[in-house]
Amino acid sequence: MFEEILKHIQEVIELTESEKERFTSILVQKKLRKRQFLIQEGDNVKYEYFVVSGCLKAYEIDDNGDEHIIQFAKENWWISDFKAFFEGGMASLNIDCIEASVVYGIEKQDLENLFIDVPKFDRFFRIKLTGAYVALQNRILSSLDKSNSERYLDFQKAYPNLEQRIPNYMVANYLGIKPESLSRIRKN
Repeated sequence: MFEEILKHIQEVIELTESEKERFTSILVQKKLRKRQFLIQEGDNVKYEYFVVSGCLKAYEIDDNGDEHIIQFAKENWWISDFKAFFEGGMASLNIDCIEASVVYGIEKQDLENLFIDVPKFDRFFRIKLTGAYVALQNRILSSLDKSNSERYLDFQKAYPNLEQRIPNYMVANYLGIKPESLSRIRKN
């Protein structure tokens, strides 16, 4: 049942059978329908999630009611409103399913206890968090100094094969461009 997440973890750290059992004992599985919310703005965020199957998006809605996509998460990716998760506040993001999805949630206190019981998990999550921070920094820098075409190429590199799974308007939204501009970029 936990093969996907254990394989994901063992790409970074080696686990004994007892460490695998300790880790999987804290996982909470959620099965979600297409368009179902995992997190809504204002929720108390207790979990971070590993995507077993499906595809989700994290976004904010501005004062004009416009959606701004921050992140996509597909198989083997992690997603949450990380600010709310780590700081214990309320969600400022919405996360919902683009496709029917299955995720494993890890509660913050369980994660903290896991770091004490099995210290190598501290290393695993530090490596994952560092990678996420670098990706975020690259995305910010890309939005500041790259053309729309270059940002589109960066998107394709960050999310290989995702375009076939999500509507074009979502890709355009993530890139901060109009769908018509995305169509022109793709033609070229």
